[in-house]
Amino acid sequence: MSSTFGESLKLSIFGQSHGAAIGMTLDGIPAGLPVNMDELQAFLNRRAPGQNHWSTPRKEDDRPEFLSGLLDGYTCGAPIAAVIYNNNTRSGDYANLADCPRPGHADYTAQVKYGGFQDAAGGGHFSGRLTAPLCIAGGLCKQWLEQMGIRIGAHIDTIDGCSDNLFDPMAPQLEAVGQDFPVLDAQAGEKMKARIAAARSQGDSVGGCIECAIIGLPVGIGEPMFGGIESRIAQIVYGIPAVKGVEFGAGFHVASMTGSENNDNYTMAEGKIRTATNNAGGILGGISNGMPVLFRVAMKPTPSISAAQQSVSLSAMASRELAVKGRHDPCIVPRAVPVVEAAAAIAIYDLILSNTQTSRRK
Repeated sequence: MSSTFGESLKLSIFGQSHGAAIGMTLDGIPAGLPVNMDELQAFLNRRAPGQNHWSTPRKEDDRPEFLSGLLDGYTCGAPIAAVIYNNNTRSGDYANLADCPRPGHADYTAQVKYGGFQDAAGGGHFSGRLTAPLCIAGGLCKQWLEQMGIRIGAHIDTIDGCSDNLFDPMAPQLEAVGQDFPVLDAQAGEKMKARIAAARSQGDSVGGCIECAIIGLPVGIGEPMFGGIESRIAQIVYGIPAVKGVEFGAGFHVASMTGSENNDNYTMAEGKIRTATNNAGGILGGISNGMPVLFRVAMKPTPSISAAQQSVSLSAMASRELAVKGRHDPCIVPRAVPVVEAAAAIAIYDLILSNTQTSRRK
């Protein structure tokens, strides 16, 4: 099913942007795992809207209510279910979109697929609002991974062509994680904010890239072919609205390298096998090699912009000019940083559960 992810764990996301609530169910989680609610809320706050001038002015508390799966601060083996109630909706802003679809959004394709029965308000089930329940699941998985010594962190790589420093591929430093505007270079961050402000003033939007690192993943996690780390991370990351590209390690740069340049030579370090470089991004044959896992995500500009655009009236089958109303991010990238972390955490925890079950069968 399109709103379900996972092999050993099963994550389902439900709700619409302007519906009564959004939420998730997470099944297949072992009993007895501790959950720190304060830490989870702090993680969700990083994604929440309406906190600064570079995000949407829509304000939502994004405080999850857990309906099942937790008991006295621990998982109990039952499916974990949680909801976040929508409290600040303005569906009237989207009344004309059923007839006049927004360029760059799913309005038209959903209209055709669902025969006009889809919820267009705020993008409905196609909205970035659905990344909030994704972050509930990812925030939990991130906590459980950290208890195993596996840390995940991301930062803004680029916005509108303005670049931050990249992670050290051999030893990424995660100081930017949790910052209000997560960059490694504060000066680059100020330039990015200026680019966002300029786009907003013109009724436009900008896109960018996010870089994510997974540190402490042991050797041997992942499967060949369709079950590889790249495949599983890419699958869930592409479920994040606005994602248009994913690359691992040196990514597309490998196309211009020779084999001798791209290959990561093996070496010994503190009694362990390591590689001298990390062009592979910590993955070989879909399986972790003990080095940091690194990947980058490209995100398109927010398609809902207030500047006039060309569309059509579906009822009249004629051209129409469209000025989108509502509250939208002039750049989705800063709020998407924890979402990418959440997606990575879910994929990696699912692979670890699968690896554990395989080991038990041997």
